[in-house]
Amino acid sequence: MEIYAGDKVVRRFLKVDKVSTALGTDDGKPRAYRFGYGVLDENLNFQVDPTEKKVYFEVSDFATCLFFENPR
Repeated sequence: MEIYAGDKVVRRFLKVDKVSTALGTDDGKPRAYRFGYGVLDENLNFQVDPTEKKVYFEVSDFATCLFFENPR
């Protein structure tokens, strides 16, 4: 999954396990953001390097995201 700022990739997550809609604690209604878990590709090289770890992330409904399967 890639996150863009304009035409530039600013974050890439590899091996994404899950992307879900958050639900309100009190009202149970869907929130305007998504959350998930994946490995943060810090150097944007499409590989999980030994220093890169799985992280929790949230994506705003205003974010431009691209989901794709790496063809390699």
